[in-house]
Amino acid sequence: MSEPDKKELQFKRDMLFLFLCAVFLTALVMGNIIGTTKFATLFQINLPDWMIGFVPSLVRDASVYTMSIPVGLVAFPFTFLVTDLVSELFGRRRAQLLVWVGFYMNVFMLAIMTINFYLPSTGGVSAGESLFDGVYGFMVGNTIGSMIAYLTAQTIDVRLFHFWKEFTKGKHLWLRNNGSTMVSQLVDSTAILSILYFSGNLGDGVTTIGALVILIFNSYIFKFFAALFDTPIIYLCVRYLKDYEEDPLGYTLYDKNEQ
Repeated sequence: MSEPDKKELQFKRDMLFLFLCAVFLTALVMGNIIGTTKFATLFQINLPDWMIGFVPSLVRDASVYTMSIPVGLVAFPFTFLVTDLVSELFGRRRAQLLVWVGFYMNVFMLAIMTINFYLPSTGGVSAGESLFDGVYGFMVGNTIGSMIAYLTAQTIDVRLFHFWKEFTKGKHLWLRNNGSTMVSQLVDSTAILSILYFSGNLGDGVTTIGALVILIFNSYIFKFFAALFDTPIIYLCVRYLKDYEEDPLGYTLYDKNEQ
């Protein structure tokens, strides 16, 4: 490969990494801002009579079971997809770098929002001051809790991903994608919702450990299936982007000469 071609390929690799970072940071920050300001219903199903006694009333109305998750949760599967993709294409160091950048971006966001909260309001200009105050109040607890859970879970995700990659010599992408994400997302769900529960940032209906466990289960089930559904996506991405792969370990899932 000629020197200009190498420079062009490196430029494209850098652009790809920046794009993945942008997707990761957008999903991360947006998820923390909207957090638990709203719980959304994904679907409802009618339970057979024999199951009603086993399903807590917090997530059902009579015989109707409701899959409910905080809206901020919808963005987070994209963060795990991106870290796995960065791990696969660029290696562990860049993936861990992205995790740390995401952490400090949350610190930056929280600092800017706090400054804005304490700046004196110009009376009669904005009709959304109470809305801002409400979002900020929810966001502080969400972000602090999320930062702790996020840093722990994403670090576990990166380390497990590379453990399985080295163990399988770069083969079986589905194993490291699901094996790392499903474990780390259980850690994430348990940590963030537990922190929000003990800080009083969950709803009035969540007053017991049992209710907390139900919310953790609902949250994890969503993430579990999101991890399964993103497996074909990461296979397609890695195959399409194989020419940009620069994993320092030298493992590759697809031959770059393969058409």
